[in-house]
Amino acid sequence: MSDELPAVVCVDADEGIRTATVQALEAAGFEVRPSGSVADTETALDDSVGCVVTAATLPDGGGFDVVELVRDRYPDCACVLFTDEQPADLPRGGREQVIEYVPRTVSDAHDRLVDVVTAAASGTTQAAYPVPENEAERLAALAAYDLEELSALDTFERLTSLITSHFDIDVAFVGLVDSHEERFVACEGANWRTISREDSICTHTILTGDVMVVEDIQNDPRFAAVDQLKEPDIRSYAGARITDGEGNALGAVCCIHGEPRSYTQAEVDDLRRFADEVEEQLALRQRLKEGSE
Repeated sequence: MSDELPAVVCVDADEGIRTATVQALEAAGFEVRPSGSVADTETALDDSVGCVVTAATLPDGGGFDVVELVRDRYPDCACVLFTDEQPADLPRGGREQVIEYVPRTVSDAHDRLVDVVTAAASGTTQAAYPVPENEAERLAALAAYDLEELSALDTFERLTSLITSHFDIDVAFVGLVDSHEERFVACEGANWRTISREDSICTHTILTGDVMVVEDIQNDPRFAAVDQLKEPDIRSYAGARITDGEGNALGAVCCIHGEPRSYTQAEVDDLRRFADEVEEQLALRQRLKEGSE
């Protein structure tokens, strides 16, 4: 194990799935301790463990039972839920049980898991973030979309390319915010895939009425200390909220630049129109899906 990486406990009752997850984490340099149950996890835990990756369903309990066990013994240890279940189908834990979530159903699941575990175990994430009042309904609305399918659409790639050119910025993306992370279904100017929700500016954008602009992130107390924003040299941000037909906030269409900058009202209006286009595409995908069913 690397001197800079803590041990990881991998909890899953399915031996085949557990083995594949262990191998992916070991390939990234982690010492991994496999576990098949809540009871086995209790034995595997000690102060050298920096992260616990757990499935949602176990023979003697569930993923949140593992989280409760970890929080009782090692409150600073990171927890990651790695499961086939959608967020809307999972039981809701308390504020002290806010954890990372990585869907096991996506094609790059293990790559994403390694990224999340690395960030969580190194202490670059925080446990709290603002949540909309209708969070349960919002997550249920988001779960109705096939995120893998959306990520494969050329429409969003063309749109983000147009946005970077139109605003003369470094990066543009379409991001959807689930229970514990933001996923970039399209990103022009960078190879970003996900970011923890507590580190995402869009976590705040989905709470706004429409468009949020941060002219200089380093001067904003909400984001100035977030290391995940410093590493890719993000200095300015503008995001237009994406909603479904019921008004549920799904994510945002965003502009990122490496230098502080402001946006005129005309530019804000243009960004809103780009977000309107994304909303129309999402509505179209839903109509096609309903028609096929």
